[in-house]
Amino acid sequence: MKVKRNTLLLLACLVWSAAGFNILRIGLIAYPPYGSVLNFMLSVLVFAVFQKFIFGKLVKKHTARIHSYVEEWHFFLKFFDRKAFAIMAVMMSGGIGLRVSGLVPERFIAVFYTGLGASLLLAGLLFGHNFGKAMSAGDRVQNKK
Repeated sequence: MKVKRNTLLLLACLVWSAAGFNILRIGLIAYPPYGSVLNFMLSVLVFAVFQKFIFGKLVKKHTARIHSYVEEWHFFLKFFDRKAFAIMAVMMSGGIGLRVSGLVPERFIAVFYTGLGASLLLAGLLFGHNFGKAMSAGDRVQNKK
């Protein structure tokens, strides 16, 4: 199935927002017994590190790649490249494995997943913002014709 180039940004928005929401939800459900200023600050640190060094860059990289496409119609999974899908699979497998194995304490799940989920959710929202900007720019081009 093929979609318009800018729709790839919307698909990235939906995928990353859903993943971020679910991970954030898991972290927040686990958080109540561990609610403290230190844990909150650790969650903020996790959020900041992932946003600055991973997901913020990922959003910019894939938005630029999608905007660089010359053709208008693309296979719907081209919102990411193979490397990004591999990273996503490793992160999902690792996260599920950590939770199911019991190798890490519930406090870690609460603190880490809250920061990670919030960062993923923001990445999804940024893809949505970029989709909105692209649609708005497309509308301006259409109105000039």
